[in-house]
Amino acid sequence: MSWRRGVEVIPWAVIVIAVVADLVTPTDVSSAPLLAAAPVSAAPLTRTRTIVGVGVVAMIVHAFLAVIDHTFGWRLGIGNQVTLAAVTVLAVALHRMMRRREEGALRAQRVAEVAQKAVLPTPPARIGRLEIAASYIAAEDEALIGGDFYAVRETGHGTRAMIGDVRGKGMAAVQAASVMVGAFQSYADYARDMTELAAWLDRHLEREGERRAGLEQAEGFTTALFVEFDSASQTVSLLNRGHPSPLLLDHRGRVQPLGPSQEAPPLGMTTLGVVPAPIDRFRFPPGSTLLCITDGVTEARDPAGRFYQPEQRLAHLTHRLLEPRQLLRVLAEDVERHSHGRPKDDQGILAITHLRPPHPA
Repeated sequence: MSWRRGVEVIPWAVIVIAVVADLVTPTDVSSAPLLAAAPVSAAPLTRTRTIVGVGVVAMIVHAFLAVIDHTFGWRLGIGNQVTLAAVTVLAVALHRMMRRREEGALRAQRVAEVAQKAVLPTPPARIGRLEIAASYIAAEDEALIGGDFYAVRETGHGTRAMIGDVRGKGMAAVQAASVMVGAFQSYADYARDMTELAAWLDRHLEREGERRAGLEQAEGFTTALFVEFDSASQTVSLLNRGHPSPLLLDHRGRVQPLGPSQEAPPLGMTTLGVVPAPIDRFRFPPGSTLLCITDGVTEARDPAGRFYQPEQRLAHLTHRLLEPRQLLRVLAEDVERHSHGRPKDDQGILAITHLRPPHPA
C-alpha cells in the first residue's frame, strides 16, 4: 500500500537529516544521537531485516562522517559505533515484542468476532418480500458487542423479529443478550402470538436473573420490541416492552413513529406482576421500511446536550427510497455527526424493507 511505503521511508529520511546536520555543523558536533533514532523509528514501521539494514547503514554513515571530520576515535568513533549497534539490537527486540502483542490482539479480535456471530447472528438478508439489514456499533473501542441485541426468524406464523437492550454493561449484559437471542430463536417458532412469545422470554429472563447475583439480580431488566409480519407482508404487528418506538419510512421518505397504544414495562420487571402489553397493527405497504433502534441512537447527545431526534433527522436525510444497508449507513453517520464522535452507548439498528413487486417485462 502507498501509505505503508511512505512510512517505511521515515528511518532513511532520519539518516539523510543526520548527514545534512553533520555537514552544516562544526566538526566537534556528532550526529550519532540522530543516527541512533533511525533504527528506533524503524521498529514499529517495518520488518526485522530492514531494521538491521537501517542500523548497519547508520553505523557506516557515522564512521564515514567521523573519518572525514577527523574525529573517529574512542569516544566519537568506537564508542558511538557500539552505541548504534546496541540501539539496533534494542530496536529489533522492540519490534519483535510489538509484533507478538499485535498478533495476540489479532487473535483476540478473531475470537471476539466468532463470539459476536455466536451471540448476535447476522439476520438473513432476505425473507420472502422482506429485505433485512442490521448493524451494531459498540461504544467501547475494544468491544464488538454489548447489551444490545436483535434477531429475525421466519416462522409458521410469519416473519418475526426482535430488538432489545439489556440494562447494564460488561460481560453480564453480553450474557443476558445471548440468553435473549437464544430464547427468541427457540420460542419464535412455537409461540401462538407475540404476547405468548414475550411471556416465555420474560420467564426465561427471570430464570437467568436467579443465576446472577447482587444488583443484576435485583434490578436487571431488558427493553424489547417484538415485530411480526403477516405472510403477505402487508401488515406489521408490534409489541413494545419499554423499548424506543420504531419508525416507519414510506416510499416517499416520510417518517412516522409507531408508538404503542399502551405503555408496558420492560422484560424482567416481575415485581410489577402481570402487566398487559397490547399488540398494535400498522399497514406496511410495498416500498415501506421499518427502522428499529435502541436507545444508543435516541440518547446520543450533541455538545450542547441535545438528544438525537431520529424522526426529524431522517425526514431530511431520506429524500429518496434507500436500501436497508444504505439507510443504516446514513443513520450511523448522522448520529456520529450529531454526537461529534464515538457514541457513549451501544447502538443496535435493524431495518426491514417491504420490497416492491417486480415490474412485468
